[in-house]
Amino acid sequence: MAYDRSRRTSDPRQAAEAAFKAATTKPAAAAPAAPREAAPAAVPGARESVTLRLDSAVLEHFQKDGPGWQDRINAALKKLAGL
Repeated sequence: MAYDRSRRTSDPRQAAEAAFKAATTKPAAAAPAAPREAAPAAVPGARESVTLRLDSAVLEHFQKDGPGWQDRINAALKKLAGL
């Protein structure tokens, strides 16, 4: 005897997908946010996180002395830039 899906009142797969969608969907914003003012000027001396591609030889040179290699790269770049 074949299983008759038409007799089932709800589909568990559809219920699970609906529950997942409800849990992972961001709620719509109630009201548009007020326009922002211009961003404040950067704090002097503040650092920014960036992604930078370096040759492996350059990276090895700065890392050979251990921790603080990022500071050493920063100092070398500042010196080269005349800052």
